[in-house]
Amino acid sequence: QVELVESGGGSAQTGGSLRLSCAASGYTTGDYWMTWFRQSPGKEREGVAGVYTGGGWPYIADIVKGRFTMSLDSAKNTVYLQMDRLRPEDTAMYYCAAGRTAKLWWVRSYYTYWGQGTQVTVSS
Repeated sequence: QVELVESGGGSAQTGGSLRLSCAASGYTTGDYWMTWFRQSPGKEREGVAGVYTGGGWPYIADIVKGRFTMSLDSAKNTVYLQMDRLRPEDTAMYYCAAGRTAKLWWVRSYYTYWGQGTQVTVSS
């Protein structure tokens, strides 16, 4: 069982920044895909950024590329999502997810474990 705990959400103005954290615990061996998803009311949950803990650069969705970056601190079993130049359309609940395999990292069905979510609200 993997437990994921997100933090760092809140409110920001357009053009501002926020950093989300997701701390993972409960697993002892093996590697996972760790991915950030977001969902706003009436919309599908969409993949924002993902990284494989076994190595490789994070993947960033085109919709946020150039504004969001993702990083992994393996020693802390924590992933981060740095969100810069925020826009009102970034307003959503942001979820951290973990899965053993993810052929398509942005597809939610690959992920077994989910955090409780953290709200991000961007005002104009």
